[in-house]
Amino acid sequence: MPTPHNSANKGDIAKTVLMPGDPLRAQFIAENYLTDTTCYNKVRGMLGFTGLYKGQRISVQGSGMGIPSIGIYSWELFNEYDVENIIRVGTAGAIADNVELRDVVIALSASTNSAYASQFGLPGTYAPTASWKLISAAAEAASMKDCTCHMGNIFSSDTFYDDSSSLEKWQKMGVLAVEMESAALYMNAARAGKNALCILTVSDCPLRGLATTAEERQSTFLDMMEIALETAINAETA
Repeated sequence: MPTPHNSANKGDIAKTVLMPGDPLRAQFIAENYLTDTTCYNKVRGMLGFTGLYKGQRISVQGSGMGIPSIGIYSWELFNEYDVENIIRVGTAGAIADNVELRDVVIALSASTNSAYASQFGLPGTYAPTASWKLISAAAEAASMKDCTCHMGNIFSSDTFYDDSSSLEKWQKMGVLAVEMESAALYMNAARAGKNALCILTVSDCPLRGLATTAEERQSTFLDMMEIALETAINAETA
């Protein structure tokens, strides 16, 4: 049964979904890595595809930008479409001094300034974390790639243009990078009893004034995509 944001029927979407923010990155992954591909969603331009990668059924769908958007799409995938694993493949800004452009970051946890957790009525501060099943698979996949990969805490921000210039404060706490989605994904996975992981490519270094182009962000961050696909294969066969 379709949802207000997704025209797929149950069964159209695989148990494991790669979820970039940019729907055109979803299309790029589908066209360049998957075979026997079908497009199951075009609602609001949030493209979704299902196909085969090394014989395993995998889906890839855009989430849009920010915690509210990924909160909607990941909730529907987990709860309406019986998805078991969501692997975010996104971009991030480096915060730590040792994280450089095009490095890969695997987010073990996601600090946030969002109030997203307030809906759960918890008597304290929730710590959104990734699923060990996916972390261990991603670590193995990353070890096979010739790229620099960091693992640790990231910051999911509700603001892209931050008037308070807070990144230096997060840097003091050893946070690796900033993005805008993963905390909500991790919380939705925990609430649904499912698995989630965020694999990022550093697209800019806001504290150093460095950045990649929109075209580079859309279609050239191949290490991240390939690590995520191999992680998906391991998740499907585990």
